[in-house]
Amino acid sequence: MSTPILLRGSIRRRLIIQLLTGAALLAGLMFLVVQNYARDLAGQSQDEILSASVTAILDSASVRNGDLTVDIPYFAFSMLGNISEDRVFYAITRNGAFMTGYSDLPRPVASTGLSPRFQTAQYDGEEIRMATATRRLSVSGTPDFIEVTVAQTRYGLRQQLAGISQTVAGFGIGFFAIAAFFGILAAQSAIQPLRALAGAVSRRGLSDLRPVSAPVPAEMESLVGALNGFMSRLKTSLSRSEDLIAEAAHRVRTPLTTVRTQAEITLRRVDKPENRQAVREMIRAIDESSRAAGQLLDHAMVSFRSDHLEMEDVELTRLARDAVSRLHPMAELRDIDIEITLPDAHMVVKGDPILMQSALLNLLDNAIKYAPPDSIVHVTVRPTESGAEITVRDEGAGFPKADMGRLTRRFVRGGNTETVVGSGLGLTIANEVARAHGGRLFLTNHSDKGGACASLSFPLA
Repeated sequence: MSTPILLRGSIRRRLIIQLLTGAALLAGLMFLVVQNYARDLAGQSQDEILSASVTAILDSASVRNGDLTVDIPYFAFSMLGNISEDRVFYAITRNGAFMTGYSDLPRPVASTGLSPRFQTAQYDGEEIRMATATRRLSVSGTPDFIEVTVAQTRYGLRQQLAGISQTVAGFGIGFFAIAAFFGILAAQSAIQPLRALAGAVSRRGLSDLRPVSAPVPAEMESLVGALNGFMSRLKTSLSRSEDLIAEAAHRVRTPLTTVRTQAEITLRRVDKPENRQAVREMIRAIDESSRAAGQLLDHAMVSFRSDHLEMEDVELTRLARDAVSRLHPMAELRDIDIEITLPDAHMVVKGDPILMQSALLNLLDNAIKYAPPDSIVHVTVRPTESGAEITVRDEGAGFPKADMGRLTRRFVRGGNTETVVGSGLGLTIANEVARAHGGRLFLTNHSDKGGACASLSFPLA
């Protein structure tokens, strides 16, 4: 089952996108609200001016000598002209009959009372705003109705709205920029505890499985609790795995050693050549199984401990002496001498002594195994520019040049080792130990006297 798309990606990116989307919506909403309010306000202002102009003209209407006269005051139109460069139109009717002005102005909406009426219409190819009002006068005792319409084009209104829209758009962009800035800060602040937790865990050593005790926000307490529970279970599992490897090594090697001993005793009692050959083959198979099982367990132990090294000061000269001492009886059985060359000064590196001992024992065991009888295996400890180096060299056939680049892979053996019992894990173990300690394993062939040369390089403490 695939992970839902919403659960992938960066929390920070999602927070920023959500906050910026909200800020953009708010900025757009603010622009629309203010623009609509400004349009209504500008339209209301124009209507009020038009209404004042109509009222001024109606106020100038009077009855003189029994006749109706209208003296249009100057300020009735000047107040409209002062607002903008818009054109102004007017029409005056008496009892529906045209008196003066623009006779082709659109007819106003029907009157429902004496209050001004407003409408928007098209005149002479332009949009105009019209205000109309009616007043009743008595002429020679007869009621007359005078109706005044004043209209104005809307250039000025559109210019005002365009200016207001630009201003509001500027405010909207500024609001969005400020909201985006604070949104990014908020997203950074929101994920900072996660980064702090990740940094605290990543800075730990591979073997540091202590529970996280640093204070965290309430929303992360369940995450930290789950992490601590996982590390507790992992620590228990690793401890059990280490015990299992040690127990398996003991339980596998001891029975095989017993079987080999019994096979050697049987070999001494068997007289027939074919039976003796069969017992020899059995002993060889036991040796091969014992070595393979032992090195498999060694490799498992190396893989396990490489993930949580138990670092301490390791004195390389003592490490070399101990390894030579442990494998000296095996070398004597094959009439091989071990020559060890040590520096005058102590050489201390930081490492896991069990893993470093396992790596050196595997190199030394390989040298003894592949060296011809009556030869010498050379063990040298020396300083280098970047640390210290332990070299093991034998006088055997050396590493096949065609296989040199892949001999550190698991279960890979050289093409010249068919007759020798082995598992193909010795160099793998040594290489993994060197890499776990920040060092390297170098494989070469000695050019003068022949033989394989394997060097473990470690940085100094």
